[in-house]
Amino acid sequence: MTPRLAPRLVLELAPIDPARRALEVVERKGAGHPDSLCDAAAERFSAALSRFYVARSGRVLHHNVDKALLSAGRTQASYGGGRWLAPLRFHLGGRATTRIGDEEVPVAELAREAAYGALAAVPRLPREQVVVEPVVHPGAADLTGLFTAAGEGPAPANDTSFGVGFAPRTATERVALAVERRLAAPEVKAAHPAFGEDVKVMAVREGGRLRLTVAIALVAGEVAGAAAYAREKEAVRELARAVAREHGFGDPAVHVNAADDAGRLPYLTLSGTSAESGDDGQVGRGNRVGGLITPMRPMTLEAFAGKNPVSHVGKLLSLTASGVARACAALPEVRGAECVLVSEIGRPVTEPQVAGLRLDAPASAEARLHGAARELLARELAALPELWRALVAAPSADGPSDTG
Repeated sequence: MTPRLAPRLVLELAPIDPARRALEVVERKGAGHPDSLCDAAAERFSAALSRFYVARSGRVLHHNVDKALLSAGRTQASYGGGRWLAPLRFHLGGRATTRIGDEEVPVAELAREAAYGALAAVPRLPREQVVVEPVVHPGAADLTGLFTAAGEGPAPANDTSFGVGFAPRTATERVALAVERRLAAPEVKAAHPAFGEDVKVMAVREGGRLRLTVAIALVAGEVAGAAAYAREKEAVRELARAVAREHGFGDPAVHVNAADDAGRLPYLTLSGTSAESGDDGQVGRGNRVGGLITPMRPMTLEAFAGKNPVSHVGKLLSLTASGVARACAALPEVRGAECVLVSEIGRPVTEPQVAGLRLDAPASAEARLHGAARELLARELAALPELWRALVAAPSADGPSDTG
C-alpha cells in the first residue's frame, strides 16, 4: 500500500560517522537488567492484548500499556548462597480496550502472563518471589475514537511526535552489543553458571583506544568464596577482550564490576538480576530500537515497548526510520545514514509530515541519491501497516530487526 501523500523529504549530505569523532559512548543492557525486564513485559503485554483483540474482533484495538515499573525486592546474598527477604513487584499499567461487546477482556490475566514470560529471561528467579500488579483502565474517549477512525485504511497517528534511525553500526556499537551477547550465549552460560543475566556494558572509545566497563550480577550459589569471585570476573574480562579484538580493538581496557574497587561488597545475587534487591526498573530507560543506547546518535524519548503496534508513532516511526536508514546506507557511495520521521496527530501514520534524511556521501551524488532515497522511503512507509504482524508474533523490546 503506497501512502496517499508522500512526505516532504529534506535531504542533507554530511559526514555523520561517530567513529570519526574523538569520543564515542555506547551502552547495552542485557535481558536480565531491570529496565530490560520492564520493556520485555510491556511488549509481551501489548502483543498478548493484540492477539486477543484480533481473535475476537478481527483487528488490533486501542491500547498503550507502556507504563511498567519494577520495584526491587530484598535479598541477603553472600558467597555460597543467601535468602530472600521480600519479593519484587511488577506494576504494569496503561490504557486498553477492556470490553469487546459483552465480553470482558482478561486484562489482568494477560498482564500477569506477560510479566512472568519476561521474567523467564532470569530462570533462577523464583516465581513465588514476584508479585504482579496490573493497573490498566480504558483509554480516553478522544484517543480511542481517533484510533477507531481509520476503518480499513492505515490508522491515524496517535500523536505528533517523531521516530529516528541510523545505519550502519560503528565498531564500538558492534562491540557493546557483541560483548553482552557473548556473555549470554548458552555455551558460555554452561561453562560459567555463575554468570547472571543482568549485564550492562559501557563502551567508551577515545581515539583508537577502547575501554569497556562490564557490570554482571554473579550468582552467589555458584561462587564459593573471594577467590572464585575473582576467577569469574577474570573470565568475564577475557571474554570481553576477545570480543573487542574480533572487532578490531587490539588492546582494550576492560573493567568488571568496577564498584568492587571502591570497597563495596561483591556483586552477588541469588537469581542473576539486581532486580531482586535494590535496583528498580522502568520502561524507556533501557535499550532503544535495535538494542543499544547511543547518546551520540539521533535519539528519541519515545519508548518502544508496550505501545500499540498499529498507530503509535513512537514505535512505528522508529522502526520505519531504522528501515529507511538501513536501506539508504546500502546504496552505492553512501557510508552512513540517519533518518527522522515526524508525524502529525490524526493524519495516517503512513503519511508523516516530513522525512529528514542525512547521508554520508559525496556532494556529486546528491541528485541520484535524492530519487533513490524517495523510493526507499515510499517502500518502507508502504510496509508500515503490516509491521504489527511481526511485532505481535514475536514480541521483542529491541524491535523485530537490527539497525545494521
